[in-house]
Amino acid sequence: MELPLRLADAVAGLVQRAPGSPRIPTDIAFAEVPAHTHEVTVPTRLGPVAATVYTPEGGPAGAGVHVNLHGGGFVLGHPEQDDPLCRYLAAHAGVTVLNVDYGTAPQLRFPGAVAQAHDVAVWAASPDRPWDGSRLVVGGQSAGGALAAGVSRLALEEGGPDISLQVLMYPPLDLTVPSWTKRASGTEALLVWMGPVFDRVYCPDPRRRRHRLASPASDWDTASLAGIAPGLVVTAQRDILRAEGTRYAARLEEAGALVAHVDVDGVGHGFNILGAPRSVVQPVYDRIVEETCRALA
Repeated sequence: MELPLRLADAVAGLVQRAPGSPRIPTDIAFAEVPAHTHEVTVPTRLGPVAATVYTPEGGPAGAGVHVNLHGGGFVLGHPEQDDPLCRYLAAHAGVTVLNVDYGTAPQLRFPGAVAQAHDVAVWAASPDRPWDGSRLVVGGQSAGGALAAGVSRLALEEGGPDISLQVLMYPPLDLTVPSWTKRASGTEALLVWMGPVFDRVYCPDPRRRRHRLASPASDWDTASLAGIAPGLVVTAQRDILRAEGTRYAARLEEAGALVAHVDVDGVGHGFNILGAPRSVVQPVYDRIVEETCRALA
């Protein structure tokens, strides 16, 4: 049984007001990788969105752009937790990275964040930007991965922007199944019990969770994905979201749009933020760099 919406909103409010994002262990913070950053404000149909721009060595001219969407169950707003990945991509893939602070629920419920993220991608792809917007990647971790999938779907349906690669890291792609019923080896208790709160706050109407932009890995979405942006899907062996990520990778493969499905052994959800060793995290980042460079070449 779901929490009443008012109670779910109250719980979400407490979570939002909790101390900042998890402290990323030094080993996987990649603090030794230089970061050249500045702040921008991006206009969207649902109001302005702040973003941090990571500029590669040599400046943005000629570089492609990676729009990064952070995780947090569509409720938490901690884009700074993606700093290690953003600085790593800018330094090693030579792309400009836009780390987006999109609106979160309950202030902005589904499909608001998807619309905002799509508007940011359209803005990033504009020839008016200092980088090469025709070479565009969208990606994200957890909820951000789901938003990246949604942006790619809207780009397919609306004729743009042209996305060279979508990077989906352990994304929630089936909100029709309550998280407390999802199973994996070493299931994370926090995700099991907070998942229903996040889903209720982000998309209160269970029927709306069947929407293609909320649950593209569910049985409710059967449309062809032919022509969608090529996808790199990262799942984690001990993550309760692994099965739906795997299902979506299969959908992309069926559409001829799967670049690779990387299943990381022995770790759970948010492994690159919550303390997996560098020996596990860095190869995943290197694979994202490799596929980004290949897609934008």
